[in-house]
Amino acid sequence: MSEKSDSETIVVEVCYALPDKQTLLTVQANKEATVEEVILQSAIIELYPEIDLSRNRVGIFSKLAKLTDTLHAGDRIEIYRPLVIDPKEVRKQRALQAKDNKVNQKQ
Repeated sequence: MSEKSDSETIVVEVCYALPDKQTLLTVQANKEATVEEVILQSAIIELYPEIDLSRNRVGIFSKLAKLTDTLHAGDRIEIYRPLVIDPKEVRKQRALQAKDNKVNQKQ
């Protein structure tokens, strides 16, 4: 059984965030590994079974990436949760709430 030399491996991070909890895992992977391979190797899917790589988008340092992209040493793979609400609707609700707060402060 032979160990891979350091020149054949890289260290990367895999992260997934929920509103109340964030997980960051450090993974030593083959330098030619893809995003998908490292995610699977990290076993983060076992911690969060709701992650579905056919549905969840992924990125490297906040830039969208493909599951087939290769990595560089020190990269951080981010697994994004699907949007639950339309961003336009969120902005609209915040604007209405801010308007209501202004009216209440004047009274």
